[in-house]
Amino acid sequence: MIWQQIYNPAGNMVASTALAAIPVIIMLAALGFFHIKAHIAAGMGLIAALVVAIFAYGMPAEMAGRAALYGGFVGLLPIGWIVLNIIFLHQLTEQNGSFKVLQDSLSNITEDRRIQLLLIAFCFGAFFEGAAGFGTPVAVTAAILIGLGFSPLAASGLSLIANTAPVAFGALGTPVITLAKVHGYDLMEVTAMIGRQLPFFSVLVPFWLIWAFAGRKAMWEIW
Repeated sequence: MIWQQIYNPAGNMVASTALAAIPVIIMLAALGFFHIKAHIAAGMGLIAALVVAIFAYGMPAEMAGRAALYGGFVGLLPIGWIVLNIIFLHQLTEQNGSFKVLQDSLSNITEDRRIQLLLIAFCFGAFFEGAAGFGTPVAVTAAILIGLGFSPLAASGLSLIANTAPVAFGALGTPVITLAKVHGYDLMEVTAMIGRQLPFFSVLVPFWLIWAFAGRKAMWEIW
């Protein structure tokens, strides 16, 4: 079955964009405002996406169902498998005390919280992003920062900022591989182009991270 996707079903780009955003809004509202469990919120988002795709964008119901099923398998196998293994590794290190040793080792390098933030959120987070991705770097580094005395809100927000640069090659390069596959690009060319762009962001993000945490003056003090 061949179906040509319509990008502007409402005849107005703003209205069409609002229609496309409905599933995301429903899921985020369910999580953030109504505190519904994640898997239920995700299911609500999926149902909303199917309704919008079928009735607003005119996607055949059978094709929409198959697309949802395919997306579920893609999320469960490549993505879910990577995340499952990194969570297992994290739990293992916590149970045998290695995580505590790592936390103490990082804190003993320096008492300067700005340096701790760079080492943990940016450097260590980049390692986790490359190994696992999909949110695990933020979860792990934020937990370490909270253990070192950072507030939960600051730890989460700063870990998100630090995780900006390495995302392209996260989860063993999954975003780059997916981009090349979906658009039919040459993987090596895409990788090379991203590799030429990322050094600039890798220099910029640490400055931004410390500025957000301690201000401009405190940022220049450690460079």
